[in-house]
Amino acid sequence: MARLRTVWRCGECGAAHPKWSGRCSACGAWNSLVEDVEGDIPAAESSLAPGLALVAPGEPRPIDAVDPLEAAATPTGISELDRVLGGGLVPGSVTLLGGEPGIGKSTMLLQLLHAWPGRSLYVTAEESAQQVRLRASRLGALRPDLWLVAELSLPRIVAALDEVKPELVVVDSIQAIADPELSSAPGSVSQVRGCAHRLVQEAKARGIPVLLVGHVTKDGGLAGPRVLEHVVDTVLAFEGERHHALRMLRAAKHRFGSTSELGLFEMGESGLRAVPDASSLFLADRRAGAPGSVVVPTIEGQRPLLVELQALTGPSSGAMPRRSAQGVDAGRLAMLLAVLERRAGVAFAQQEVFASVAGGVRLGEPGADLGLCLALTSAATGVPVSPEIVAVGEVGLAGEVRQVGHLARRLGEAARLGFARALVPHGAAASVSAAGLRIEPIASVVDALRVTGVLGK
Repeated sequence: MARLRTVWRCGECGAAHPKWSGRCSACGAWNSLVEDVEGDIPAAESSLAPGLALVAPGEPRPIDAVDPLEAAATPTGISELDRVLGGGLVPGSVTLLGGEPGIGKSTMLLQLLHAWPGRSLYVTAEESAQQVRLRASRLGALRPDLWLVAELSLPRIVAALDEVKPELVVVDSIQAIADPELSSAPGSVSQVRGCAHRLVQEAKARGIPVLLVGHVTKDGGLAGPRVLEHVVDTVLAFEGERHHALRMLRAAKHRFGSTSELGLFEMGESGLRAVPDASSLFLADRRAGAPGSVVVPTIEGQRPLLVELQALTGPSSGAMPRRSAQGVDAGRLAMLLAVLERRAGVAFAQQEVFASVAGGVRLGEPGADLGLCLALTSAATGVPVSPEIVAVGEVGLAGEVRQVGHLARRLGEAARLGFARALVPHGAAASVSAAGLRIEPIASVVDALRVTGVLGK
């Protein structure tokens, strides 16, 4: 009989500690130690040994002798998911999908299983089989090759793999399943790490893709040890507001392709629908001619998007005026406010400032700087920016407008949607053109304010 003991395990790296401390001595993370109960260390390690023996030992061979077609991706049947994955799911790969509760993870996975060309297995560890059956019926995802098992025990899940012999497996969720050979409770660091390692080995041995659903913490990160993210091949983040129809899918890690692509979905009564023309969706409710509104062409992976930046200012009654940023970096907002005050003479010291990106999009690139400066100044002066203008460019501390990448693709999207003028960095103006779009070179943020007239009289 295994002897139980209490250890403190780091939620970031999984390292064990004999007692609690504020900082993990292994990875340096603060306040990451959680209490865990486990058996003897040799017993815990032996539970992973069978999994390690699942994969046949490799033999050295020249790299040009490796067949690349063995890692060819199979399309999922969902265009936006395939965009993020770089073509589809690779045999033997393990993908971790995280997102807020109620965001639509289970809905997307059921739609994926319905579109999958072969036999698939859905392991539900948090809901009953009847609940999943009702959701699948509502989504129209019932098919004879979709198998369902409600199970919490890892050995019985592996037995179900032997019985069904699926070509795709979904486990919802990894935090809910447990291995009886591990003494700790389901959801603990030891269980999550051990079960994930075993499922990874099963996926490699059987040559089938496996998708794991992961819980998220209050700050939006994936729950469980960071080693969980290291052992899987792909980490997907499903984002969006539960009260908003738009959903965004990003890859935080992807061993088979780029991590810069963005998948867009719209949640409806019949499930998730791919959004091929995202720019039109983002600008559908735009109020043209309103002060503080500017359209910015941005790039997400290889996809150009037009989004609306909005700003609002008002007098402050406190000693420290409020600065609120949604969808833009708060540090970047503070820097641009300082540039506008110092280089353009626009006063924000006694003003509360609110900046956001309409539609729930996050802008992490500096190419939105020029548009944000125009929106902030327009909100402060009450003079609107012409609705036919788009603005793109990085703003430096000296007030200069710097070049950004993929400018031609950005302007092509603006021209497609009917915009007439584009404010672009001076150094790149001569090398780009777009049909029906007048290119106006901008050397500094002051030039942009003068060209648009937002400084007022």
